[in-house]
Amino acid sequence: MFPRNDAAPPGRRVQVIIVGITIMAKQNTVLIKLVSTADTGFFYVKKKNPKKTTEKLEFNKYDPVARKHVAFKESKIK
Repeated sequence: MFPRNDAAPPGRRVQVIIVGITIMAKQNTVLIKLVSTADTGFFYVKKKNPKKTTEKLEFNKYDPVARKHVAFKESKIK
């Protein structure tokens, strides 16, 4: 009806409606590095929720360089 805001007659309001914008929540997970204790330099990358899991993670996983299962301990990604 009125293409521009200043073209509207005095006393009439022009409403602008924005549709389709959603606000996303902040992600709770951070990426951590699981480093092999066999000192081969091999590592896995895993997601962790620091609010739920406060202690450091440690898993027994396969190290393809050492060719056996060893303990992997959490460290920061640099």
